[in-house]
Amino acid sequence: MLNLSLKLNSKIFDQNIITESMREGFGQGLVIAGEKNKNVMALCADLTDSLKMNLFKNRFPKRFIEVGIAEQNLATVASGLASCGKIPFIGSFAVFSPGRNWEQIRTSICYNNVPVKIVGSHAGLNVGPDGATHQALEDIALMRVLPNMIVEVPCDYFEAIKATTLIAENGKPSYLRLEREPSVAITSLLSPFEIGVAYALWIGDVPDVLIIGCGSGLYEALLAAKELKKEQIEVVVLNNHTIKPMDEKTILQWAKKCIGVVTIEDHQIYGGMGSAVAELLAKKCPKKIEMLGVNDSFGESGTKQELYTKYHLTSQDIILAVREIVRWKKK
Repeated sequence: MLNLSLKLNSKIFDQNIITESMREGFGQGLVIAGEKNKNVMALCADLTDSLKMNLFKNRFPKRFIEVGIAEQNLATVASGLASCGKIPFIGSFAVFSPGRNWEQIRTSICYNNVPVKIVGSHAGLNVGPDGATHQALEDIALMRVLPNMIVEVPCDYFEAIKATTLIAENGKPSYLRLEREPSVAITSLLSPFEIGVAYALWIGDVPDVLIIGCGSGLYEALLAAKELKKEQIEVVVLNNHTIKPMDEKTILQWAKKCIGVVTIEDHQIYGGMGSAVAELLAKKCPKKIEMLGVNDSFGESGTKQELYTKYHLTSQDIILAVREIVRWKKK
């Protein structure tokens, strides 16, 4: 299955096919989850159309609740529903949920270990012109620190569908991080996907550097891998879509074969996916590591590409980080 998926991924990637957004994939996945299980419900904080929860609302109107602009209520109402056997998905922009209702998520959902699914959309610099106040760059850190919480960051439309349907079945508090803009398809419906299992999107011959990414940063990593190959620098690009519980086995397997590691994410470098990887490597496999992300600053208004360029999240920045590790080894 892995070889088949890699062939499919390469074909799609080479064609640069732009698919629907991750939030569209979530909307589709939520309907699928609702069709499979009558206990699945959806609650939203006045952003139903933006999160594509209108698809579920139209299909199952009696299982949808519009809470309004009241994110704390959104979390606590969902906790009550979950304690009665329901599987509620709660949706808002990530700056509002978990940004505004973190305490309710902590105490009402995680402390009680009830299966509420928190969907934070429009995350990262990807939200673009909405600016710093609406660019959630801290949400992975907020959620991965919580006991009992699963943290999932899909990389495209197809993974968003799969992640949604799988977290509906896991019986745990779960956070699903979504981006706003349409994305390049780097996976397919046939690609392998399992919560807690990382997998390689690109495997070079005798790889020098391991690139670990999540979300749209993986597309930039694949662009970098193609360019680096021309320089005879081989890499592995690992899709680390589950930040918690992270696939330590697969990460360590590849890290031990490489001279260093580069992480890429549309999030603060402090407390994010890169930090989680660094914690693992420090404990079990010390390696030279370069972490790419937003470096202790807020974002600003601009297009996605303008912001990725300013905050050093492009393929060229990944190439520079990989070269730095290779130069360090030769010293």
